[in-house]
Amino acid sequence: MPAESFNASAFLVDRLVETGHGDRVAVAGPAGTLTYGQLATAVAELAGGLRVMGVRPEERVLLVLPDRPEALITILAVLRMGAVAVPVPTSCDGPELGDLVRESRARVVVSAPEFEPVVQEALLSAPEVVVLVLTDAARQPPGGTRTVAALGAGQPAIEPGVPVCLWSDVLEAGRATTGPYDTWPDSPALWLHTSGATGAPKAAVHRHGALRDVHETFGRQVLGLRPEDRCFSVAPLYLPHGLGNSLILPLAAGATTILDPARPTPGGVVERLLAERPTLFSAGPSLYAALLAAAAPENAFASVRLALSIGDPLPAELHRRFTARFGVDLVDGLGSAETLHVVLSGRPGQALSAGSGTAVPGYELRLLDDSGAPVADGEPGHLYVRGDSLATGYWCRTSATRRAFQGEWLRTGDACVREPGGSYRFLGRAEDLIRAGGTWTSPMEAEARLLEHASVAECAVVAVVAHTVGDGPEQPVACVVPAPGRPIDPAELLGFCAEGLPAVRCPREVLVLDELPRTATGKLRRPALRQLAADLLAK
Repeated sequence: MPAESFNASAFLVDRLVETGHGDRVAVAGPAGTLTYGQLATAVAELAGGLRVMGVRPEERVLLVLPDRPEALITILAVLRMGAVAVPVPTSCDGPELGDLVRESRARVVVSAPEFEPVVQEALLSAPEVVVLVLTDAARQPPGGTRTVAALGAGQPAIEPGVPVCLWSDVLEAGRATTGPYDTWPDSPALWLHTSGATGAPKAAVHRHGALRDVHETFGRQVLGLRPEDRCFSVAPLYLPHGLGNSLILPLAAGATTILDPARPTPGGVVERLLAERPTLFSAGPSLYAALLAAAAPENAFASVRLALSIGDPLPAELHRRFTARFGVDLVDGLGSAETLHVVLSGRPGQALSAGSGTAVPGYELRLLDDSGAPVADGEPGHLYVRGDSLATGYWCRTSATRRAFQGEWLRTGDACVREPGGSYRFLGRAEDLIRAGGTWTSPMEAEARLLEHASVAECAVVAVVAHTVGDGPEQPVACVVPAPGRPIDPAELLGFCAEGLPAVRCPREVLVLDELPRTATGKLRRPALRQLAADLLAK
């Protein structure tokens, strides 16, 4: 049996209260404010109520929740009682959500009233689920509310279908709370699903100890988080960088997290920035581009000491435009569901170009070719990472686990180049590199050039098979979204690229689109874009 007891929920919440900081504000935002003391009480009561309901240690509890305090409390309560939190996207339709519920084998699902119709549809194909907990205490389920004790005793439902229990009733049932469950650093804590941008999502399983590891490495040694910080992440809690930047990092530092359940828009984000005055802001490149396109006021980031870009690669031109307009240090970070948070990043105040960085303290990086041999500096290679926060594997995906998790190393699926100075330049996903003119090129180089043109708001370069556009095996095609009020001249853009790039890296065609295909979380769907480009060029 492991010698060390460690519960991530107690580390993130109870520790602050026990050291006399219960009056600090832990959660802020339009959905409500909580001190650390209030948060600790709610987490303990919900954990107790789930235990009364019959939830067992290491059992999965699935969450379909917006970024309100209830979501934060539920994740922490599940961890506190030794169960496994499975936050999933609120954008799923019924069949997609049904797949995730069946995969988790969860018996309890926690959601909000606005998602109940989709959840109920999903539960038709998930026979293991015995109760749906809804966060809104005003909602009265048909046929009456089931009691928590009745559900825990396994009494039959009042009517056909999955019984509904109110979140407030679960809290009430847990008032006679007990301490955190005696978990260990290696006990399972939560699942994070991969984005699904390149295939079906996979559930990466993470340990309790990994949450502390993320704080000790990226939070403390790169971001320098401190108790007076206020952290606002546009990414939702079910994403790795949302969970990290809205839950793990601020709470571990005794800081304040700002939660906003609204779908992010440039106007809404600016409103939250001005109202809540965060000191640390994080979002994906598409949101930073949208803020610039919407001409967000220059004082929007007046309170922000550091901005973080995570999700997709940050184009250098977007980095330049943002920092020039708002005067804020913008750091690029690379991480994934498998790593829990950022493992490769720039540093505050350092003049590395966007898309470049070094290993976060506590992690090791290496670049290997297709045969597994190390590559020389300046040559592209597959990025491998080693560190304590890596997932233990994918749930019920043996083949995928063996391909990605190789001993202590994770093959990330990303391609990078190591520069002579020791920094790593991100090239994109390995499968997105383009073989043109006998050499591998990164689409990011052409994308960066295109973004320098005033008529381009967003762009992506993808490989399309040669018989549609050229005489090689595949050729780069630029898909561009025009800036507001700016017409696109494809011939002019091709000439603009030719003036600033070697011929082999220039796109052969330009396609003008209203928008780029993205996942519900804003991640670019390059496979879908490749197919769209091929279809348009074939017409």
